[in-house]
Amino acid sequence: MKAQLEDSVSLQSSQATADQIKAPDLASPRFKANPYPFYARLRAEAPVYRTKLANQQVSLVTRYDDVLTVLKDERFAKDWLAKMPWALRLVGGPLYHNMLNMDPPDHTRLRTLVHKAFTPRLIERLRERIQSACDELLDAAALNGRMELVRGYALPLPLTIIGELLGIPEQDRLRLHSWSRRAVAASTGFDFLRALPTTWLTIHYIRNLLGQRRAHPHDDLVTALVQAEEAGDKLSQDELLAMVVLLMIAGYETTTNLIASGTLALLQHPQQRDRLQQNPALAESAIEELLRYTSPGDIATVRMAREEITIASVIIPGGEVVLAALGSANHDESQFLDPETLDIARAPNRHLAFGQGAHFCLGAPLARLEGQIALTTLFGRFPNLRLAEAPESFRWRKGLFFRGLEELPVAF
Repeated sequence: MKAQLEDSVSLQSSQATADQIKAPDLASPRFKANPYPFYARLRAEAPVYRTKLANQQVSLVTRYDDVLTVLKDERFAKDWLAKMPWALRLVGGPLYHNMLNMDPPDHTRLRTLVHKAFTPRLIERLRERIQSACDELLDAAALNGRMELVRGYALPLPLTIIGELLGIPEQDRLRLHSWSRRAVAASTGFDFLRALPTTWLTIHYIRNLLGQRRAHPHDDLVTALVQAEEAGDKLSQDELLAMVVLLMIAGYETTTNLIASGTLALLQHPQQRDRLQQNPALAESAIEELLRYTSPGDIATVRMAREEITIASVIIPGGEVVLAALGSANHDESQFLDPETLDIARAPNRHLAFGQGAHFCLGAPLARLEGQIALTTLFGRFPNLRLAEAPESFRWRKGLFFRGLEELPVAF
């Protein structure tokens, strides 16, 4: 009885605290510029923060151990299409029949089809191509003495690599990126409606591409997926379409943010930049630390509670949407010593930037390799790299799940 009373008091106290904390717009550029003070307050005062997004009740989970539970516990389902806002279903249609919104066995079936393309061994074979792409982009930038790093380097590098893997023609990649950005940034019903035309354009383009690969196979991943479908590997038309779009977007979004935000972090911490320049062997641990410190994937994709679940003395009702704040977990002082300090040799570093469990990011090996080569090449080529404008003037991208810069002007 005493324990039940204590739990009840704890729950009431936690909820009272949560009610007193005013929720910012979690998708706004202003919040994305520095979400960590708000996350620190939530971890201390309301570790499961119930709020509304797109007029829907959600629970935002912020402590490392609790985030890990949400990512790995089977009581949190990924198949939440029934709870998806009508505007999102209207806009996305078949695009949401992808691995991110599925549980086993469908998730296992789809992941198995593409897993062989993203093994560390096969990704390592891309090292030379990634290096040559970095060199080409920096050769062009060197002629001007300055560049806008997102548009000139951080975006085109991973977009080129994933575009080549999938077999998307070079002239179409930026167009697909511009179409997808509006959908990725959407966080309200109005945003989703605004994204409707470009989403339809994306669906139409991919359907045509799939048709072309059926008629004229290439040595690329889209062709491999088409042939897998034709071989009877239980890949529906909508799943095939959604898989290509997912691989395209996931193949460059996180890496673009990692390269740009990682560059900014190193420029703002010159001692850490000097350590990396003087000891390139730190590249692997540096990327892990930048993934933790900048958290390019700020909030994990949506889960839904299958049943009533209690986390941190807060009852999450069955059927409620749950968001795991990866950025908060990666700055949790109970897990990381001095989490607000950038230490490119940090060890251990069990960050959650790529998620955890069955939905651990399939493209993590590729993102890691691209990040390592991109940053070591950038700072090796331009040892005097510096910010061309005050950081306060930089614009951050709008969007709930990702955290990244709109632009990063630098000079050499």
